[in-house]
Amino acid sequence: MKSRITITLLGLVLLFSTWESCMAQQGDYMLYKDPNKPINARIKDLMSRMTLSEKIGQMTQLERKNMTTDIMKNYGIGSLLSGGGSVPKPEATAREWVDMVNEFQRGALSSRLGIPMIYGIDAVHGHNNVYKATIFPHNVGLGATRDSELVKRIGVATALEVRATGIPYAFAPCIAVCRDPRWGRCYESYSEDPQIVKQMTEIIPGLQGDLPTNIVGIPYVGGKTKVTPFPRVESSNLRSLIKDKGDSIPKGQKLENSKLLIKDGGGFVISDWEGIDRITSPPHSNYTHSVLAGVQAGIDMIMVPLNYTEFIDTLTSLVKNNFIPMTRIDDAVRRILRVKFTLGLFENPLADYKLVKHVGSQAHRELAREAVRKSLVLLKNGANANDPMLPLPKKASRILVAGSHANNLGYQCGGWTITWQGVEGNNVTIGTTILDAITASVDSNTEVVYSESPTTEFLKSNNFSYSIVVVGELPYAETAGDSMNLTITKGGIDTMSNVCGNTKCVVVLISGRPLVVQPYLSNIDALVAAWLPGSEGQGVADVLFGDYEFRGKLSRTWFKNVNQLPMNVGDKNYDPLYPYGFGLTTTKVQDQVASR
Repeated sequence: MKSRITITLLGLVLLFSTWESCMAQQGDYMLYKDPNKPINARIKDLMSRMTLSEKIGQMTQLERKNMTTDIMKNYGIGSLLSGGGSVPKPEATAREWVDMVNEFQRGALSSRLGIPMIYGIDAVHGHNNVYKATIFPHNVGLGATRDSELVKRIGVATALEVRATGIPYAFAPCIAVCRDPRWGRCYESYSEDPQIVKQMTEIIPGLQGDLPTNIVGIPYVGGKTKVTPFPRVESSNLRSLIKDKGDSIPKGQKLENSKLLIKDGGGFVISDWEGIDRITSPPHSNYTHSVLAGVQAGIDMIMVPLNYTEFIDTLTSLVKNNFIPMTRIDDAVRRILRVKFTLGLFENPLADYKLVKHVGSQAHRELAREAVRKSLVLLKNGANANDPMLPLPKKASRILVAGSHANNLGYQCGGWTITWQGVEGNNVTIGTTILDAITASVDSNTEVVYSESPTTEFLKSNNFSYSIVVVGELPYAETAGDSMNLTITKGGIDTMSNVCGNTKCVVVLISGRPLVVQPYLSNIDALVAAWLPGSEGQGVADVLFGDYEFRGKLSRTWFKNVNQLPMNVGDKNYDPLYPYGFGLTTTKVQDQVASR
């Protein structure tokens, strides 16, 4: 995975219970196990008992795949994570996730000091690794809603589903400002405009709970249905794409080595997957330097998913030989322990099954459906305003649905869905395809014909009232999505050209960014940017047929051709196909009630 820095800006609330029985069994009173003592006193007491190896263990985060309870115990590992697609088993239930997390936690609790581990996961558009979880639109779509209150509610729902699987923190949200859609992580960015990104960070109090007025500069999470959010700042090798109040990261500088972004947020800082390896070029060419530079820059926890012994041995040597002062180690461990204490892990280290029913709940799916319809951007609607194609009539004799993305749940969800890179097909998880949504929306007497790639003869031999063509990009994540041409898949171009050349058509584009569309516009009657809408395709049909109006606005510039890139609003030579903020509107149709 590419370099990413994850910063705990906000933290957690102490969930009180007692551990008196445990203390009684221990015999000796240990202040750090006493929930009635102040957190600072508990941290101080615990750190006074810790060896160097135990402190470095707390600074180490490992991937779950190769872990055992013995490793957790013997190395005093501070954290585990599930990488993209790293699951207890295929189609694991919420209960099975809880069982897995608790098994590892028991290993951590069996260590000499019984320090609980903290388990993390990427929940970047819902609890996206988990089968049957609600998959929300990716951030590029949410940015088009301009609706911070909606995004906060998505944070609430995501946190609940994550905690339902026994996991207390999530690598979310992504707060990168993507300035070039050729970057494969662009769909993880809300907008090219830092102000929109700032507005959308309202998801953070949704994830962690509203911050009380008396909480300043310390971690906080508002209860057992909330998670610790770790806002992520991504970097790209294409150019300097991330900005902070006008200051860009120097080109080529790795975030794990950048003190500009590693700032005091009251929690702890964690690197990305093998992120410190990439401080050098080629990666891992001078690992000792990488560990030294990363830890000295202020990284508190290092994500070393696979070769953890190398990291532990290297950091131990650097401390023992006085290259890294003990004060830096203590500072890192103090931050990590503060999060764990305030999260209540010392009192309630094991998750229960009380929340499992919330994974993929109907309420959350309705919220995702709302997010889909608010995210859609109408780019073209007929030859002129006097002859619009949308909303589509539900009553028609026969309509055609075509295209590679019309009946493919995996395609409409995109990357970071069940697996890291995403998958294709309709056995991915639970959801509604756009084809199913269209079929459920039209009048019962309307015949819906689906053909992924209809021939010219087929089109001419059927008298279609209109066609809906759903095409776009194939799923990808991170570097696999880097693209210099930004084209619709070839089969999609052929289908779109053929169908729109022979019938009245609306094209629904499924993509994580603007794509090349100008050469095809003359044949298209209506064009909708649907981004990567996630599991609830019904939200697309809601707007196509006028049950709700189009309201989304472009959160990024739509270019004419890739030679213009990078091009962003405010640039001197700004000549887009569709400018930042563009989006046509429609009127809700009051009498469009379908027979079901």
